[in-house]
Amino acid sequence: MKTILKTLTCVLAFPLALAGCGSGGGDGGSTPTGTLHVQMTDSPSCGFDHVYVTVSKVRVNTNAQAGDTDGGWTDVALSTPQKIDLLSLTNGVLADLGQTALPTGQYQQVRLVLAQNQGNTLANSIVPTGGGEQPLDTPSATQSGYKIIRPFTVQPNTLVDLVLDFNACKSIVQKGNGSYSLKPVVTATPTVVSGTISGYVAPVEAGAAVYAEQNGHVIKGTVADTNGQFVLTPLEQSSTNGNYDVVIVQNSVATGIVRSVPVVVNTSTVVATSSAPIALPASVMHVASGTVLPVSAQAIVRALQPIGGLNYEITSANANLDSGAYALNLPAAAPLIGTYSGSLPVALAPAASVAGQYTAEADSVSGATQSSAVNVSTTDQANVNFSF
Repeated sequence: MKTILKTLTCVLAFPLALAGCGSGGGDGGSTPTGTLHVQMTDSPSCGFDHVYVTVSKVRVNTNAQAGDTDGGWTDVALSTPQKIDLLSLTNGVLADLGQTALPTGQYQQVRLVLAQNQGNTLANSIVPTGGGEQPLDTPSATQSGYKIIRPFTVQPNTLVDLVLDFNACKSIVQKGNGSYSLKPVVTATPTVVSGTISGYVAPVEAGAAVYAEQNGHVIKGTVADTNGQFVLTPLEQSSTNGNYDVVIVQNSVATGIVRSVPVVVNTSTVVATSSAPIALPASVMHVASGTVLPVSAQAIVRALQPIGGLNYEITSANANLDSGAYALNLPAAAPLIGTYSGSLPVALAPAASVAGQYTAEADSVSGATQSSAVNVSTTDQANVNFSF
C-alpha cells in the first residue's frame, strides 16, 4: 500500500458529511471548528504473511468514560469499509481513514469500529506464514469498537493528524482449535507532537524487527526493509515522556540496543547509516515456554532482558485462549548495547553478563502481573508457568 500523503486542505479522502470544515466562529455565533484527519499504521507481526482488518468508521468523544449510547460522539465514517493489510503498513507507510470537522476542544476517547465477517466473505482475516487465509474473530470490534484513550486537542481553523498504531503481533491470539481471535493493542498519536527515529541494519539482517521502547515497553515497531532501512514513526517528542531505546531483534541473531535516542518534532533522528549499518553477530536461539492459567486471564507474556537496572522487551507472545500455552524464542548470545550521543556510528559492545538471561512477565487482562527468571544461555527452559 502506498504512503498516503497528509493534506492540509478540506479535500476528503472519503465522502464524509462535513459542516464548515476548518471554519472559525464569527458567522452568527457558530461554534469554531477544526479538522481531524485519521490514518493507520502497524508494528511488525509474528508468524503471519498477512493480517487483514476492515475499518468501517472511527469515533471520537470528549469524554474518556463515554459509553456506546452516550452523547458527544462524532464519527469519521468511511463511505465504503476499507480492507487493510496491516503488514503493509510499516516503515512510515500510512493508510488513510478519512477526516471530518470537529468543534474545537480537547478530545479524550477514540473508537475503532471494524466491519463483520459475513459467511465466506472475510472482512477480517489472517494468513499464517506458509498457510492459507483464516477468519479472524473480532468479538467487540464490530459493535462498540475498540476503545483507545488518547487526549488530543482540536484548535480553530487547524488540521489534526491522528495516527492509529495497530500492533498486530500483540493483538492476535490463537485458540486451542487453531482458530484466531483479535485482542487489540492499538495506540493513537497526534503527529503535531511527533518525530521519527531512522537507521539501517546490515542488509543480511533485512526483516529484523525494530522497536522504539520506553521503560521496557514497546511504543512503536517496524521491520527493516530489503536494504536494511528502518523508520519508526510517529513517535512523541522526547520532552513528553523521555528518550527512546531502539531494540533490534531477529531470529538467529543477537539483540542490538541503542539507548537514549531523542525525538524532535518534525525531525528524523538517525542512529545508523547505510554506509555504517548496525551489524549484529549470529546467535543460537532457545525457547522459554509454559502456561498461564486460568485461560480467562487472557495474558500476554513478555520477555524482558535486564541490563544495568533497566529492562528491554525482546519479544512477546499471547497465551493460547483455550490452553494458556505460550512460547518465547530468545537469543542465547549476549546483546550488543550502546548509547546514542549524536555522533555516528554508535559504539555497541556485548553485555556478556546477561547472555541468555531474561525475565518472563505475564500480564493479565485485569492488569495483574507476575514474573519469573528465565535462563536460556545453554538450553530451552520449559514449564515457566504462571497462575493468577
